[in-house]
Amino acid sequence: MIEDPARQKALVESAQAGDRAAMNRLLETEYDRIYAVCRRIMGNDADAADGCQEALMAIVRGLGRFDNRSKFSTWAYRVATNSCLDEIRRRKRRPVPSDEVIDAAYTGQSHDSQTTDRMVVTAALDQLADDFRLPLVLRDIVGCDYSEIASLLDIPPGTVRSRIARGRKHLSKMIGNQNDSPAVIEPKRRLDEGRPPLQ
Repeated sequence: MIEDPARQKALVESAQAGDRAAMNRLLETEYDRIYAVCRRIMGNDADAADGCQEALMAIVRGLGRFDNRSKFSTWAYRVATNSCLDEIRRRKRRPVPSDEVIDAAYTGQSHDSQTTDRMVVTAALDQLADDFRLPLVLRDIVGCDYSEIASLLDIPPGTVRSRIARGRKHLSKMIGNQNDSPAVIEPKRRLDEGRPPLQ
């Protein structure tokens, strides 16, 4: 990932001016995280690959409107989120669960416990109804605030809070976490295994 904000801004400006190499560099540096966001929202690898390609095209088409008021990565994740949500609305069906491993942590657990529980958390997250899974993904993985989630899902902010709380509770029950500390779901920094190549 591009750590230097000034360098990222320069790349964005070059890409907006038509520099294809700069555009490719931006997409390459964020691709793994964009795919991770799409995978969590879409619920399976095949749909995530389609959603990711749609997201990348939307990023390219919309880059001219990006004004550098936020980080490029943050803006790109929002675009990816919108693309996936649009695709889910079009399909109007529940994604099929898969066995992909995600990073998950519980408050106070050791690293070994976190690793052991990853597949359990993946299956549990995929089994959550969209009403609960989508707000959780948008909050805990994409990093949206409650008002952004409300806008994206077209529901009141109070409903967002309720669904996130209930989703975390359901998730904790499904993974056998009986304490009151909700599972914290974090995106993988790299998803090299099993993800489609950047095209």
